[in-house]
Amino acid sequence: MGADLLERHPGLARPYFEAADEVLQIPLSKLCFEGDSEDLRDTSVTQPAVYLVSLVAAAVLREQGIRPSAVAGHSLGEYTALVSAGALDWVDGLRLVRRRGLLMAEVNRRTPGSMAAVIGLPADRVRELCEEVSAARRTVVEVANYNSARQTVVSGAADGVAEVSRRAREEGASHATELKVGAPFHCSLMTDMAAEFGEDLAATPFRTPAVPVVANVTASYVHSGPEARDLLAEQLAAPVRWHETVSLLGREQVSAFVEAGPGRVLTNLGRSVHPGIPALSAGTVKQIDKAVEKLSGALV
Repeated sequence: MGADLLERHPGLARPYFEAADEVLQIPLSKLCFEGDSEDLRDTSVTQPAVYLVSLVAAAVLREQGIRPSAVAGHSLGEYTALVSAGALDWVDGLRLVRRRGLLMAEVNRRTPGSMAAVIGLPADRVRELCEEVSAARRTVVEVANYNSARQTVVSGAADGVAEVSRRAREEGASHATELKVGAPFHCSLMTDMAAEFGEDLAATPFRTPAVPVVANVTASYVHSGPEARDLLAEQLAAPVRWHETVSLLGREQVSAFVEAGPGRVLTNLGRSVHPGIPALSAGTVKQIDKAVEKLSGALV
């Protein structure tokens, strides 16, 4: 992950990777390039690794003339979005995502949880199933991500998530699959951790975004640095309103969606929500080259 970016763009990428290793005092570059699935499943490693590679991909896009007219990030990606908008220093963001991952991993050790993606049922029905299972079993299971009209992610105690998944399949969901994640993100199990992480956020400078940023919690634009900080604290225990976020950007008549970073999940979601707007992945050299060619240097 990210090794091809370093090979093709060493002058641009190396300072990010070397600084990250030094700041965090862990071999993050090596874990990005060579880490196995078990290493990268640890959320305290996953989060800074994905953040770092996303930043490098965004920097390569900028160097090639692709500059965003608006940005948004899904969960962890909101930190990259705020850096891209000039609201957050990238090294401060690196420290925050590492701390965020460590705290989330601690929550999972105390109260093991899981997450599952439910595909093929309306979001309202998935939310109702969560409420029914939570009440019947006296457990925690809640909607974590409203990803699209037909894809909803649930999060919480493992037994509750498993029961919602089972009932969703019985009601006709095409998939209800456990996700390989390091903690039950974006549910009330994270509430206490959110308060603790708020202290880290309070000590971090945030600036007014120079580029419009759409926040996960509100699915609307962030107008100031303090607002961005507060919404990051709320985000930990609140659902990601991604479907609404992409819908908003589509109504703003963006020319394309570009996913800067590893994977293509958001690319696929963008196509699902707005099939008429090109959605491009840009996490590898090959993908970035294709994206730049298709965009022909136009602002997006």
